[in-house]
This record gives sequence, structure tokens and C-alpha cells, in this order.
Amino acid sequence: MIIRFVWLCAMSLMLLALPGTGTAQGLSVGDTGAPASVEVPEDLTPETVRDLVAGLTDAQIRQLLLERLDAVAEAQQEAAAEASGAGANLFYHATTGAVQEIILSVRKLPVLFERQPQAFVTFFDTFGGSGILQMLGFFAIILAAGFAAEFVVNRLTRNWHLSAADTAGDTSRSAFRTLGKKLCRDLLGVFVFVAVARTVAFSILPPDMLPYGGIILFNLVALPRIAMALAGFLLSPKQPEYRFVNTDDRTARFLSRHILGFSLLIGFMMAILEFNAINGLEAGETRLGFWLNLAVHLYIVWMAWRARFGLVDMMRGADDDVSPIEERVSRAYPWFAIAVSVGTWWVVNILTSYKAWELLSTTPHFKSMALLLLAPAMDTAVRGIVRHLMPEMSGEGIVAERAHVAAERSWVRIGRVIVFGLVIIQIASFWGMSPVRIASGAVGEQFAASIIEFLIVVAAGYLAWEIVSLVVNRQLAAEMTASGAVPDEEAIGGDGGGAGGSRLSTVLPLILLAAHTAIAVLFALIALSALGIDTTPLLAGAGIAGLAIGFGAQKLVTDVVSGIFFLVDDAFRVGEYVEVGDTKGTVEKISVRSMQLRHHRGLVHTLPYGEIPKITNYSRDWVIMKLKFTVPFDTDPEKVRKLFKKIGQEVQAMDLYKDDMLQPFKSQGVFNFDDVGMVIRGKFMARPGSQFMMRKEIYNRVKAVFDENGIEFARREVRVNVNAEGHEEEAADMSKVAGAAASGAVQAGLAGQGAAPPKDGP
Repeated sequence: MIIRFVWLCAMSLMLLALPGTGTAQGLSVGDTGAPASVEVPEDLTPETVRDLVAGLTDAQIRQLLLERLDAVAEAQQEAAAEASGAGANLFYHATTGAVQEIILSVRKLPVLFERQPQAFVTFFDTFGGSGILQMLGFFAIILAAGFAAEFVVNRLTRNWHLSAADTAGDTSRSAFRTLGKKLCRDLLGVFVFVAVARTVAFSILPPDMLPYGGIILFNLVALPRIAMALAGFLLSPKQPEYRFVNTDDRTARFLSRHILGFSLLIGFMMAILEFNAINGLEAGETRLGFWLNLAVHLYIVWMAWRARFGLVDMMRGADDDVSPIEERVSRAYPWFAIAVSVGTWWVVNILTSYKAWELLSTTPHFKSMALLLLAPAMDTAVRGIVRHLMPEMSGEGIVAERAHVAAERSWVRIGRVIVFGLVIIQIASFWGMSPVRIASGAVGEQFAASIIEFLIVVAAGYLAWEIVSLVVNRQLAAEMTASGAVPDEEAIGGDGGGAGGSRLSTVLPLILLAAHTAIAVLFALIALSALGIDTTPLLAGAGIAGLAIGFGAQKLVTDVVSGIFFLVDDAFRVGEYVEVGDTKGTVEKISVRSMQLRHHRGLVHTLPYGEIPKITNYSRDWVIMKLKFTVPFDTDPEKVRKLFKKIGQEVQAMDLYKDDMLQPFKSQGVFNFDDVGMVIRGKFMARPGSQFMMRKEIYNRVKAVFDENGIEFARREVRVNVNAEGHEEEAADMSKVAGAAASGAVQAGLAGQGAAPPKDGP
């Protein structure tokens, strides 16, 4: 009995948890033993549930449960059908629905010309002639009060005009300060005007006239003036030396003038629609909003086309160092502005086909379009801010210069990504998509919100990419500058050794590669998840692929692990001259699997780490060069020692070698005797990479000093003696023949031994 009661309670709770199709359900009873009908109370409480369960039979509970489950299944099928048809429905509204809205607006043109005058008739009938005159008088007082208050504020802030400090120089910082003061002054004047006029309007206007006061004050006075203040700040048509964006005077005046016209058109559009709504004429009835919206977008298209060359210069900026991508983007910007205007107009038609009047009532399309069209100004602002916040170039030389330029470009790209993300978030808020909902992922069923979330994730990933690149490249440039390495220089390690970069400069490129790979994979998965794509199969597939690669590429794993330990042991660095087996060369590039050696004759050898038994490094700390000179037997070794010492002091004193010669060139005395003369050896110690230029300099100086002191280098000689007593003439001929034969024999013998042939002796 207890078990049955528990089962009945569980079934009842399941019924209460299931959604119903009504507040009461009836079950018909037949004569075949079907359960009697059950009335479910509207107000369910624990007591009523307990009483209901106690009075039901098992058959009734099963029947009620089946009906509720059928209702849930029906609701799920309807939801699935609606979801499957959402794509087709969206396609319909984006094509046929939008076109039908345009056709409907054209067909309602006669209605517009018929109904619009009736709105004015209603207005006149409401107030009458005397009421309208009274309204005009009130508006005159309101405007006079607002402008008087603004005049007082302008007088109090007259010192915000240009000063000597503001006009000193023509930098972007002074322009920003000067135009910023003017913008704040203008906006403060408009704010005071609106505040005072609104206060006066609420004080003197009758309640039925207040809506018209708002129409005039905000749409026809405040909005155009705010637009003019922003245009003056960005374009500065009357002060080109303080112009914040890069454009010519003609374009600046054209855009400033037509921004005013554009704002007046938008203000008139909003004013007339509000006027019609007050007087009982709905926007959908006459389609007046369609034609005014079309006029606004045609105005933008015309402005973008007329000012296309100036807009290209504006987008390109004042910097001479413009990348090819930036140049292409600049040239495409006028067409982008036209596409944005046309696309926004079409989106409005799509929303109109959905009858989404409430969504369009806050003009999100105009706000979004304005943000997108302000791209040149925002981009110029980013570049100007970066240019002034960037620290001065640290160090000297081509490496420091390239690092400074690369850092500036990275900061500009980071600023662009931040601006892009803020614009996307702001546009989302215009259309009623909260950033909190986007961040929490609660917008899965809204396609537009998913796209915005995807763009924000991509922007965040690119931002992380640029920040990591900036930090690593800056540190890499500092390491290369400290080590004196020069990129693009041929034969970094010379023809047998050279000082390489620091240990950190060797590892940083690999760290950057690993960081970029991790960022790309991580944010790609997050972005795909934002679009509603399940990344679990991708992760599972990647795990299986990694396992397969681990079994099938053991040699690759060996190479990677060996490379890690070589780098941990600091066995080599980029720029160092090393020997691996029979292969010699300068370490030109390293990767996770192999290293590349550049031979001093230009050959490039690629060596996997797993095949390297040992590495001989010729470029660590210091190198000793030993030079041999063969002089005749009668040469004084002490004299040679003093000459070598003098040469070493002179070379070490040279500006070119004073920092690289660690020990001066000096004699080591007589090293050996051979059949030609005695061998005297000298040596010096230098930093790796500079020893070969020092050797050339020492050779030249030794030759010059030996010539000055009458010391000859020993050379091989062949002497032929002929007894010519009484046969002088015949002996002369024989001496020539014998000498030539002897010389040829000696040369052939030396050639067979691989030695250089000696000069002919007397």
C-alpha cells in the first residue's frame, strides 16, 4: 500500500510538471471500462494534489498521463516545424517580402497625397487659427530663452577659444586639444539651450502643445546643431591646420555642409512622423517613412560618390608608411559607404515586412549606419593616439628602427580591434541585443546575435594575437639590438664562426609560434561554438588524430624532443657557426623539428634534431687565431717578435677592432724548421665573427713591415750548377736547357704532392 501511494504521488508530480493545453482537462467515460473523466483544479496546492491523487485510480492516472504526454509531443513537433521553417521564412522576408514592401509603398503613393493633408487639417482643427498663433508665440519665447542662456554660457566660456598655447605647432595633439575645446563649448551650449528651453516649455505650454515643443526642440534644432559640432571637430572646415582627419579643404567643406543637410533631413523625417502620429495618421498607413528613409539613403550615396576621392585620402591618413592592405581598404571605403547605406535600407525593408515597427521606432538603423560611416575618423583617431603615446625609439640602428615601426603598427591594429569590438557591441545594443546576454551565450536562437557574438570572439582572438606578437617581437628586437645582430645581412657568422644572438632571441620565435597556434585553435573553437556548432566531435577527432600521429610519427616526436633538450642545453643559437658531423655553417633558422645551417659558400643544410650526434660551436665567448709565417734561417726571431708586438698594438687601437680584439697579436717564437726556413707563429684572441677581418688586416701589416725591414718570406728554390771550364758558350746553352728541365721536374713533383710550384731560381 505504501509503495502504491508513493507511485501515485510520483505520477501526480510528473503531471504537474508537464505543460498543459488548458486549465481543465476532461476524460470521457465509456461503457467499455474506460476511466471516468477527471477535472484538474485550476489552483493546485499541495493539499489539492494530495486529495486528487488519493481519489484517482490507476487507469485514470495512466489516461491523464498519456494525454499530457501527447500534448507535450504536439507542442514539440510544432516548435520543430516552426524552427525548420525559420530559415525559409527569413529568406522569404529578405527577398520577396522586402520587394513586396517596396511595391506596396509605390501603390500607396496616392494614399500618401490624400491622407497627409488630412493630418494638417486635423492639426488646424484642433488648435484653430488663434491657437496656432498662440503656439508660435510660445515657441518664440522658448527659443529666445534657450538662445539667451546659450549666449550667457558662451560669454562665460569665451576663454575656451584658441590661445597662444593652442596655436603653437601643428601636431595632432594641439589639434585635438584645440578642437576638443571647441567641441565641448558647442555641446555645452546646445545642452544649456535644450535644458532652458525645455524648462520654459513645461512652464508656459499647455499640455496639448508639449509634444510639438519636443518635436521642434530636439529634431529640428538640437539634432542638427549636435551634428554640426561633431562635423566641426572632425573636419575643421575653417581651420585646416587643426584638421583632425586627413582630407583637402574642398572635401572638408563639402562634408561639413552636407552633414548639416543630412541631419536636417533626418530631423525632419522624425518630426513629421511624430507629427502624423499625434494627429492620428500612422506611418504604415501612408508609407511616408519609406520615402523619407529612401531619401536619407540616397543622400548618403550621393555624398559618398561626390566626395569619394577625399574619403580615400581621409581613410589613408597622413602617414607615408601605408601598407598595401591599408591602401586597398582606403580605395574601397567610398564603395563600402555606399554598400552600408544600401544594405541598411534593405534591412529596414526586411524588418518592415516583419511589421517590426517597435524595433524601428528608436532608429537603430540610422545609429548603426552612422557608426559604420565614421570609420575614417575613428581610424585616424587610433593612429593619432598611438603616434603620441608611443615611446621614443630605444637604441639605434636598423633593428631598433624596425622594432619601433613594428610596435607602432601593432598598437594601431590593437586599437582598431578594440574600436571594432566596441562598435559591434554598440550596434548590438541599438538593436536590443544586450552585451550581457551576448557574453553569457543566451542568444543562441537569434541568428543576428550569434553573428555578433562570433565577431566579438574573433576580435578578441585577434586582439590576443596582436598583444602576444607585440610583446614577443619587442623583446626579440631588444635582444637582437643588444647582441648587435643585423637582419638581412649576408653571412651572419662569417666564413667560419660568428657571434650569434642571445639565448632568448633563439627561443622567442618558437614561443611566438606556439602562442599563435594556441590562440588560433582556442578562439576558433570558441567562435564555432558561438555560431552554435558543436565542437565536441572536433576535439574528439583531434584527439584520435593526435594518437594516430603519435604512433605513426615516432621519428617526428624524437626530433621534437631532441630539439627541446638542445635548446634547454643552449647548444646553439641563431647566428652562431656550428659543426655537425661533416656539416658546417651558420645557424640561420630553427623550427620545432629541425635547424638550418647556411654554409659560408651559400649552401643551406637542414638537419633534424634527432639525427644530430653532437654539435661543435665555434661562436661562443672567444676564439684564438694562430698565424704561421716562414722566414729564412738567417732572420732574427727577436726582431720579428718586436714587429709582431707593434702590429698587435696598432690593430688593437683601431676603432674597428678595439672592442672585438680581446688579446693583441703577438709572437709565439719559432714554431718549427723545414727545408725552406724557420716557421714563426703568432696569435691573437678576438670575439667570434670578427677574427677574419682582423686576420686580413694583420697579414697586410706583416707584409708591409717585413718589406720595410728587409725581411723576406722563405720560398722554395732550385739551384743548378754546371762546370763550364773551357766550354763557356756551350755551357751557357746547356745551363738554360738543364735549368728548364730541372725546373719542370721539380714543378711536376710538387704538383703531384699537391703543393704550389716554386718560383724559378737563378
